[in-house]
Amino acid sequence: MRLLIFGPQGVGKGTQAQLLAPHFGVPHISTGDLFRENIAAGTHLGKQAQAALTAGELVSDGITQAMLADRLREDDARNGFILDGFPRTPEQADWLDAMLIGGAPVDAAIVLTAPYEVLVERALVRGRSDDTTEAIERRLAIYRERTQPLLSFYGSVVETVDADQPVQLVHQDILARVSERTGVL
Repeated sequence: MRLLIFGPQGVGKGTQAQLLAPHFGVPHISTGDLFRENIAAGTHLGKQAQAALTAGELVSDGITQAMLADRLREDDARNGFILDGFPRTPEQADWLDAMLIGGAPVDAAIVLTAPYEVLVERALVRGRSDDTTEAIERRLAIYRERTQPLLSFYGSVVETVDADQPVQLVHQDILARVSERTGVL
């Protein structure tokens, strides 16, 4: 099973990916986790990512893609994966498509949605130091501008799920949509 999970900050992508991964027996791969792991391990890529983050910049596509390529080559990802946080742009989607040539394509792109006010409230409740109202609004605007075009890119495999409901109901909705699309329960 190869799933992508999209949605703005605060919509519950990580929560759903963590629930789906054991269900399908594939790893949940988060680019944020990859950054933290590489930085903690002091890898060459981790040092480059840390330098970008320390400078207040986004980690470049080249660094992100190199980390992800290494992770997708690991044995546990051989039968699939759930990507959380990647791709974020059409260019990254092109790269992922090229990376998967010769293997199975993406089975589904799950798009989690919730009202703007709910997203802001959820992000503020997390209590992270960088989760100010202004920062959250900026990230939501960036999501709309950069990531939403991916819905067109993945058009035929997109499944939209309302994430403004209890976690278990969101999970059940995702499983039902993926089952309808792939025949896998």
